[in-house]
Amino acid sequence: MPHVYATPGVIKVGVTPGAHAEIIDQVRHSAQAGGLQLDVIVFDDKSRIDAALAAGKIDAASFEDGPSFEAQRQRYGLVNVGSTITFPMALYSRKLKTLTQLQRSATIAIPADAAGTARALVLLQNFTLLTFSDRAGLQATLADITSNRLHLKIKKVPRKQLFSALDQVAFAVIDSSDAARAGLYPARDSLGIEDARSPWQNVLAVRAADRSQPWVAQLSAAYHSDDVAHFILTRYQDSVRRPW
Repeated sequence: MPHVYATPGVIKVGVTPGAHAEIIDQVRHSAQAGGLQLDVIVFDDKSRIDAALAAGKIDAASFEDGPSFEAQRQRYGLVNVGSTITFPMALYSRKLKTLTQLQRSATIAIPADAAGTARALVLLQNFTLLTFSDRAGLQATLADITSNRLHLKIKKVPRKQLFSALDQVAFAVIDSSDAARAGLYPARDSLGIEDARSPWQNVLAVRAADRSQPWVAQLSAAYHSDDVAHFILTRYQDSVRRPW
């Protein structure tokens, strides 16, 4: 049975440490102004959050990108009720100032894991460096590439080695968390950055049984408030992006 909040009651929102926790704390202030009380629950282990939501230990979750959520939602009976933020994948280089300097047959590095490879290929297609078969969708592999106009040599590198690979390649495609660990920030340091409305934007999730509860719309509205938008922009300078 869905929870029913009369006044409404306190809503528990599960997040991971860092930007998600910082932003949801701002959301909490915005929601409180509208009469909705939030309790922020920070999970050090993100793999526990969907299960906690399904079990009713929390009421909403804000930590997961769209494809990851889609892989879990049916297992746990969850629904996406709104976009939150995007941690953008980006192109980084020690050799190039702009992509116009990229030479034919240059070597570039992308994440070696399947999910990272697919996301990198989508980004490279967005910058018109290559195209791949539409049927590949968000699971694209190197075998799906249909054109590579500069004949780039694409090297798959384990995520933890992409930063060190910058000395050997024209550029590397690095996701936000790995870049941050290396002291790189997309808005400041990249040659090109993923769009905020990427399929990998993060989502706000609730149990399917709760999707029509009034507090869900209130929570989404609080997240999408002007105050929260201002906080995201000033705190992260577009290295954390807003898809709404």
